[in-house]
Amino acid sequence: NKWRIVLPDNGRQGKDWEQDSAFYSGNRIQTAKYTWFTFLPQNLFEQFHRLGNLYFFFLVVLNWFPQVEVLHKGITMLPLAVVLLASMAKDAIEDYRKYQYDKTINFTKTRVYDK
Repeated sequence: NKWRIVLPDNGRQGKDWEQDSAFYSGNRIQTAKYTWFTFLPQNLFEQFHRLGNLYFFFLVVLNWFPQVEVLHKGITMLPLAVVLLASMAKDAIEDYRKYQYDKTINFTKTRVYDK
């Protein structure tokens, strides 16, 4: 269970090795883009970059004013909530699968060839 750092022999001195080892502190792969704490705000931020979601959000906000209210407030929010929840569930499942794949890749044994 020892960590081995392999740097190419390109004439660097010891101080450069310390600087590089601080910059590349780990050797793990991470393709998942969410964590438990950042999933909701980051996913909502990405969802509202889509024009259709912004349109339905505008209708929901507009429907809160009694002068322009067409339907009940809950009925107007329903399509937006369904679309957001469905896409959140899809993104969560996809990101969890990426996390599992990253975990299996990061814990596989590797061979290091040395002269």
